[in-house]
Amino acid sequence: MTTALIYLVVMLLVAAVVFLLAAVVFGRGEELAPLPPGSSPTRLPAEDITAEDVHAVRYQMVLRGYKMSEVDWVMRRLGVEIEELRAKVAELEADREGAR
Repeated sequence: MTTALIYLVVMLLVAAVVFLLAAVVFGRGEELAPLPPGSSPTRLPAEDITAEDVHAVRYQMVLRGYKMSEVDWVMRRLGVEIEELRAKVAELEADREGAR
């Protein structure tokens, strides 16, 4: 009987230590405050978007995935940036051909 009681106490102590360790490592489960309506955590620079900027993009989570308006906004911005870069490349290639 005493052995079973000792095992029970040891198991409770181990469970308490594991719980406290998990609470320290993972926090207490607080969530960030929700964003005000119409705002977005999605950020991109106004010009000269780099690969690091694209990798750093974060979208607001909604019930079924990401907020569609934010993803659409990022895709439009990246599309504009790609078109501007292609226009610059075409212009430089035309200048190079004209110089020959």
